[in-house]
Amino acid sequence: MTGTLWFVVVGALLVAMGVTTTYIKRLPLTTAIIYFAVGYAMDPAGVSFAALDPVRNPNLLERITEVAVLVSLFTAGLKLRAPFGGPTRDRRWVGPVRLATLAMVFTVALVTALAHYGLGLPLGAAVLLGGILAPTDPVLASDVQVAHAEDEDRLRFALTGEAGLNDGTAFPFVMLGLGLLGLHDLGAYGWKWVAVDVLWAGASGLAVGALCGVAVGRLVLWLRSRRRERVGTDDLIAMGLIAFAYGFALLVKGYGFLAVFAAGLALRAAEERHAASEGQKLPLDPETAHGDDPEAPQPYMVASALGASELLERVGEAAVLLCLGGLFTGRLVAWDAWWFVAALFLAVRPLSVWLGMLGTGPPSDGARPARRGLAMWFGIRGIGSVYYLTYAAAHGLQGPLAERVAAVTFTVIVASLVVHGVSVTPLMQWYETFSRRRAAVR
Repeated sequence: MTGTLWFVVVGALLVAMGVTTTYIKRLPLTTAIIYFAVGYAMDPAGVSFAALDPVRNPNLLERITEVAVLVSLFTAGLKLRAPFGGPTRDRRWVGPVRLATLAMVFTVALVTALAHYGLGLPLGAAVLLGGILAPTDPVLASDVQVAHAEDEDRLRFALTGEAGLNDGTAFPFVMLGLGLLGLHDLGAYGWKWVAVDVLWAGASGLAVGALCGVAVGRLVLWLRSRRRERVGTDDLIAMGLIAFAYGFALLVKGYGFLAVFAAGLALRAAEERHAASEGQKLPLDPETAHGDDPEAPQPYMVASALGASELLERVGEAAVLLCLGGLFTGRLVAWDAWWFVAALFLAVRPLSVWLGMLGTGPPSDGARPARRGLAMWFGIRGIGSVYYLTYAAAHGLQGPLAERVAAVTFTVIVASLVVHGVSVTPLMQWYETFSRRRAAVR
């Protein structure tokens, strides 16, 4: 009956979400909360989630969350219409890069101090917890990220870029925490960690992703524009590029998350450059990506690939949150850590963002304080943190210490689902109204 019940519940849930999405968007609620609540209700109904235990049996949940994060990172990369190459190429990248590096470091440091001195965790476990909780989630933060390719809002761009980058920049701290626990080789005085885990893995991940995105983009564009070949379907190209960039990055010991995000950015950049050289206007809506003749070979691909990846992203979000809801039992609640959760949301995230953005100059417009204030609040934790937790468990973190880290992590995730999920709709509606009024005044 377990398998049958899964089909019935998941099918009914997806249909219900499909027909009520517009209504849900008007409520102080997110689809993530609904999926999680349904998953939580399924466990007493007889659906077993034991095979997905994040500590005792982490491998399956690690793979599921890994795929969900990869698709979301690639989707985020496709949405960002900015020249690839960081803040030296486009000033819009200053915010995302600072949030994913400086703010990330401050977050890890503050979480480490709170976990070590407040929760009593060993230093290695405290650093590991910092790495797990520091990245914002690219899957669950979709409501505050770039909505489509034409979205030029600075706040959404910054949060999307941050979520795309910091799932890779958090990895060195996860490895540092594992190393301090004796589960990863850091080298004498940490030289291997700095040289390999920080410098090589990050740089090679970005380079591999960029090369893969440019190579695939140019190949497809050449075949379609010069040889008039349809080549294949854009969704297959997108999924193939995700897998290829991720696998290639792992082969060279780079961070695959960074590679996939970079591949999405590079693919869109390649198409934009090709369109500019040909004097073409790219379609931005997946439904019009093939023009009047769906069988005609078209030079562009990103719009329809984005539609396919967004669909997979929504399915992945539903699947993972149903699982997390079913796993959320008393064993995975740190009842004594609610003060830690409050400190993370109300002090650590705001202070880290403020420190990370110091030196970016005085406000150039009256909207910057509002943007920065919302960036301080929307440090959403979720599926990415579950992946890092299961990664640590699969690489040797076991026993009571693993249970403790898992309980704190799940407590933070559930709290984030609720408080950020309830606040995102009214706050973003206020921000959009505020932005429109400022634009009208100018």
